[in-house]
Amino acid sequence: MGIKPLTHNSLSEVVRNFTPNWFTLNMGTGIAFLTLHNIKANLFASQMFWGEILWLVDIFFFVLFSVLFIARIVFYPEAVKLMFKHPVQSMFLGAIPMALVPILEGFAIFGPSLLGDMALDISLYLWWFDALLAAGVGWLLPYFMFTIQKEHKLENMTAVWLLPIVASEVTASAGGMLAPYFSAATAETMLVTSYILWAFSVPLALSVLVILFLRLVSHKLPEKALAVTSWLTLGPLGTGALGLLLLGNASRTVLMGTGLENVAEFLYSFGFIVGLLLWGYGLWWYVMAWIITLKYFKEGLPFNMGWWGFTFPVGVFTAATLQLWKATDYEVFKLLGILFAIQLAVFWILVFIKTLKGMWSGYLFQAPCLSPETGLPKPEEECEKFAKKRSDGK
Repeated sequence: MGIKPLTHNSLSEVVRNFTPNWFTLNMGTGIAFLTLHNIKANLFASQMFWGEILWLVDIFFFVLFSVLFIARIVFYPEAVKLMFKHPVQSMFLGAIPMALVPILEGFAIFGPSLLGDMALDISLYLWWFDALLAAGVGWLLPYFMFTIQKEHKLENMTAVWLLPIVASEVTASAGGMLAPYFSAATAETMLVTSYILWAFSVPLALSVLVILFLRLVSHKLPEKALAVTSWLTLGPLGTGALGLLLLGNASRTVLMGTGLENVAEFLYSFGFIVGLLLWGYGLWWYVMAWIITLKYFKEGLPFNMGWWGFTFPVGVFTAATLQLWKATDYEVFKLLGILFAIQLAVFWILVFIKTLKGMWSGYLFQAPCLSPETGLPKPEEECEKFAKKRSDGK
């Protein structure tokens, strides 16, 4: 017995088949409007206006996806249990805290003009919530990998292993961006917490990249449905560099007049040096991702929600590049930052349009055990059980 693709797009079917990989849309859209804000070159007249519009669109989709995901947990808990056991689909739980980060940063950037001082309070509360969520996912998913997920083998490994791990460093980079907005005590606590979150993520992510290199050498490239995962390698490197650069900048402001004042300059220098090294490592993976992607494009690359991997990793690498331009005033970083930003814009427009078409037609709402970007089926008996319940209307 097999599971047939959905033939209608009822709300119950959408809820039953909703998976956390939809939050990658928020990640991609979020980094798009943050890039419009971060890039100081005036590429077009209404640059900041469209940044704010994308922020509001991102909030709409995040709320919508959160409602659908909570509804799935409440009404279809058996499907959620299957998701936790799946060695790929479960990794996208890490997308939820990462999706929230651009939104909470948007409250600090765009919010004050709409909500006044309350916008910064919202941003602060959301950041602490996101920190707990990111750390929780960073512990929970590896534990599931160690225990209930039975399908993990080196030949099946892809860069999606990075998703739950990278969430903490994404939150850390937001802490570096937000800390200067707040009072001394709050900012110092946020800064220290952000360095801890960075350490939760980057060393482990670097270890995964080593294993991933071994997997690619030993078992070659993954199947076409997982082609976009080659871009995910930029995530921990771009965000790791961005986080240290932002935290180092914030340290100069936040730690002045505190007991940690004597380490502020060190943290700035450390952030620049290590950030530059991580950026250089990321540049290697950036070129490799292009080479791999061009190979897949020649063979035909099927669209799935995994295509959002073209956006967020490129976006955070772009943000790190722009921060290096700000720190050094080197023209090469400016030119590369603009080039990467244009690439991000092209990818985002392409993937957003394809996603809207897929949502409208309903084909993107598939049973989670058969989502094409997972690459692996769930254990056969569990898929059969899930299919029977769906066909019986339970």
